[in-house]
Amino acid sequence: MSRQTSVSKDKPVVDLRELTEEKLAVGRTLTQRQLIWRRFRRHRLGVLGAVVVLILAVLSIFAPFFAPYDYTKPEYRHAYIPPQRVRFIDSEGNFHWRPFVHGLKYGVDEITWQRVYVEDPETIYPIKFFVRGWEYSLFGLVKSNIHLIGIEQPGTLYLLGTDHLGRDMLSRILFGGRVSIFIGLMGATISAAVGSFIGGVSGYFSGKVDSIIQRIVELLQLFPQLPLMMALSAAIPTTWPPLGVFIGVVVVMTLVQWTYLAREVRGKVLSYRESDFVLAAKVAGAKDLYIIIHHIIPNCLSHIIVVLTITIPNLILAESSLSFLGLGIQPPMVSWGVLLRNASNLQTIGQYPWIMIPGVVILITILAFNFLGDGLRDAADPYGN
Repeated sequence: MSRQTSVSKDKPVVDLRELTEEKLAVGRTLTQRQLIWRRFRRHRLGVLGAVVVLILAVLSIFAPFFAPYDYTKPEYRHAYIPPQRVRFIDSEGNFHWRPFVHGLKYGVDEITWQRVYVEDPETIYPIKFFVRGWEYSLFGLVKSNIHLIGIEQPGTLYLLGTDHLGRDMLSRILFGGRVSIFIGLMGATISAAVGSFIGGVSGYFSGKVDSIIQRIVELLQLFPQLPLMMALSAAIPTTWPPLGVFIGVVVVMTLVQWTYLAREVRGKVLSYRESDFVLAAKVAGAKDLYIIIHHIIPNCLSHIIVVLTITIPNLILAESSLSFLGLGIQPPMVSWGVLLRNASNLQTIGQYPWIMIPGVVILITILAFNFLGDGLRDAADPYGN
């Protein structure tokens, strides 16, 4: 008689395909960094934000390569050209494997007497890749004149239109991203360093030291952020060169932003100051400053990174606001706020709506950094402790 194997109803069969990644990881030790990365990968908005931030960073760093035109060179006869449409099918219905744009005809509106541009379906200018154009220097080290896209003269390739001086909006947005994102990164990094140290000292020593530092922090936070930045930016001398104004704007934002991170780090340090690893360092003879820098602050690093990713979009928005009001970056340097300065007139926006595109880029950047910050926060502290 054959022997039959029965399966108990109390012990259901486990399908290996239903095993999650965490079940497969049982039996091997994961570091804190691996756990954070695993949780972050499951946060879809956080991953999307990270991808968008990475794309913006690459476009900004290699802006000369991606920009089809020199962002500082005006072409007055090309003022306020609307975004040109990239096509694959010509006026006769023929499909082209290589994308192209039509030529433009110039005219005058009989009502507003404004120059208008109409596509000429008879002229086709293919878009070429890795073409030679205006010469640039990448990081001041590598000189080149190769660009990702280009077009033969007398054709034009203004994918996002032009401004009032005929300068390509796409090229100016790419170079403006260099300044805006760098100010956000640099200001947030300096603020994180200053705020982490002062917050660590405040929470570690507590008592009178903590009371004095917190009163200073409260005094600085008493003023509204934007008016305080405007007041400090107005103090920057107008005779300074653009680079000096750039450094001044970074310093102004650092002076305003470090207080928020100092409060966050102080709260974390208060919970760590009586921990076993701190007591062990004291017994080993480590000095207080050494314990703060080498033991306490590294344990707050995941929290600092999360706050850092949330601070960056705030600084980008603040820089754009200051530059829009004329108190931030000054020409010939360009930032997203400087580009929006041309959109301060409602009539101009109504006639040339594409000059608002830098505002859309700012919105996308802020959302991407916020999504990234939310993803890192949930990954680093999933239970909100």
